[in-house]
Amino acid sequence: MKFTAERDGFLDSFRKFENARIFTNACGPCIGQWDREGAEKGEKNSIIHSFNRNFAKRADGNPNTHAFVASPEMVAAIAISGRLDFNPITDTLTNESGEQIKLNEPQGLELPEKGFAVDDNGYQAPSADGSAVQVNVSPTSDRLQLLEEFPAWNGKNIIGARLLIKAFGKCTTDHISMAGPWLKYRGHLDNISNNMLIGAVNAFNMETNKVKNVLTAEYGEVPAVQRAYKAAGVPSIVVGDQNYGEGSSREHAAMEPRHLGVKAVLVKSFARIHETNLKKQGMLGLTFANEADYDKILEDDVINFLDLDQFAPAKQLTLEFIHSDGTKDIIMANHTYNDQQIDWFKAGSALNLIKQQEN
Repeated sequence: MKFTAERDGFLDSFRKFENARIFTNACGPCIGQWDREGAEKGEKNSIIHSFNRNFAKRADGNPNTHAFVASPEMVAAIAISGRLDFNPITDTLTNESGEQIKLNEPQGLELPEKGFAVDDNGYQAPSADGSAVQVNVSPTSDRLQLLEEFPAWNGKNIIGARLLIKAFGKCTTDHISMAGPWLKYRGHLDNISNNMLIGAVNAFNMETNKVKNVLTAEYGEVPAVQRAYKAAGVPSIVVGDQNYGEGSSREHAAMEPRHLGVKAVLVKSFARIHETNLKKQGMLGLTFANEADYDKILEDDVINFLDLDQFAPAKQLTLEFIHSDGTKDIIMANHTYNDQQIDWFKAGSALNLIKQQEN
């Protein structure tokens, strides 16, 4: 796209704008990779863009940046005028001669008349024989990390699990794995896992990124608490509300809890793609047979899976929630796993199973 815009003179037009900064027409600006100078001050401000994302902190990491979505034509008009209240239909601008002028009605072509220019399509053909190819990544790299296999299921019931977080209300993939500045770590699973569920609202205190560590009785950040559970060999689960995991089909939203040792996600309902992503990573994606059981789950519960060793298609799973006062609730959970997806779970992930089958 850049080569085409350069060839046809569009970039030259934008470069003539005073103090203009041109962003690439690609995923980066849309998903929040804007290293915006001064954003760390947290000042209230507004931006107008034509990307389809306006989550808090999304554009530049500043929660007080209010992002409004408009058409590309309106974005250009407002940028040229320098005013948020500019109306190109009625308002005028002052040109170099001091004259009041209006912007012409935008016109354009659906496709470039000369076609698209491609100097480098980014494709690199694979080696004819890849058996001897080695991928070398520095162990001290902050942004790249070789993936390691997730452990396979041991065939036993999960006993003594603890609740990491009971998410309240909407919990999208952006709440589970934020974008923006975090995406520089998308090639480093351990580093990007430090954003896991930091946007989810804790149902017990209505705060974000603040959950109870039952090992210390203190509150901490979600990833830090989960790392403490993993280090101590304590399994954990996440509980969620309706349509858990809605939004973009971000694989990291499933990979991060898997990497940090979360065993299951139990919710009122799933966004379909996120549910599938959890399955592929070897996790348990479960739904309440009775949605009202969500209210029975307490912060200090000990959770036992009573019949996971009988995991089978269309067969409910039974979970025991033992409360701190000694009482307990038995909660039935539904799932949509078929035989192949249960094999993913048993192997530790879909990739693990594929590797086993190839060997």
